[in-house]
Amino acid sequence: MPKISEFFGIIITLKFLDHNPPHFHADYQGDKVTIEIENGKVKGEISERALRLIFEWLDLHRDELKTAWNQAVNGEEPNRIEPLK
Repeated sequence: MPKISEFFGIIITLKFLDHNPPHFHADYQGDKVTIEIENGKVKGEISERALRLIFEWLDLHRDELKTAWNQAVNGEEPNRIEPLK
C-alpha cells in the first residue's frame, strides 16, 4: 500500500487496484480505519483525537485524494499529499 501522507504519527495509505467507493486507510498506534473520501464514512476503530486530525486533513485535501485514488486504482503510483501541520 503506497503511503501518501503522514502526520502526528498517523499514516495515510491507498491500495493499488482497490474497490469502490473511493477511500483511504489510516493507521495510528496499531488502530486502523478506512474512510470514504466523499462522505467521511468510517470503518474501524481509532482514537477520537486521531480521527479529528484525519478529518481536518481530509477537508483540506479532498480533491487531491480523489486524484490519488484514481491513480492508485489505475495501478499508478499515487501522488503524495502534504501532511497536516
